[in-house]
Amino acid sequence: MASDDRRFFCAPGLRIDAQERLTEVQFAQLHAALSKIEGIMDRLEKRLWLTVYGVVGAILVNAVLSILKVTS
Repeated sequence: MASDDRRFFCAPGLRIDAQERLTEVQFAQLHAALSKIEGIMDRLEKRLWLTVYGVVGAILVNAVLSILKVTS
């Protein structure tokens, strides 16, 4: 051990350090899971809007066809 670095390692101190490292790993894993969920939600939102536009388009097509049928 170097003379400059004379730290005293005790069981409670080591346990606190281990707990801090474990907490950091858990938060990193939580952030990764949340990022994955956000990506899934973005894709789901795009699909939802595509469905809404499709339904509105089908309704408009039916309306236009009805108008054309009445006028001809």
